[in-house]
Amino acid sequence: MVRRLFVTTFLVAAPKVALACPVCFGENDSPMAQAMNSGILLMLGVVAAMLTAFASFFIYLIRRAKQAAAEEAAGMQRHEGTAQC
Repeated sequence: MVRRLFVTTFLVAAPKVALACPVCFGENDSPMAQAMNSGILLMLGVVAAMLTAFASFFIYLIRRAKQAAAEEAAGMQRHEGTAQC
C-alpha cells in the first residue's frame, strides 16, 4: 500500500517534461531522436536477418530432400533385381 502511494505521488509530482521525448517537442534532429531512429533500424535489421535465416534454412532442407530423393531413385535403378541386406 505504501509503495503504491509512493509511486502515485511520484508520477503526479513529476514534471511533464520528464515524461516526453524531444521528438514530441519538435526537436527532430536531437541526439535522442537520432539514437531512437538508429535503434529502430537496428531492430528492423535483426528481424530481417532472422527471417532471412529462417527462410534459407527451409530452402536448404528442401534442396537436401530433393537431393536425397534423387540419390535414392538413382540407387534403386542401379540395384534393380538384386537382393540387399
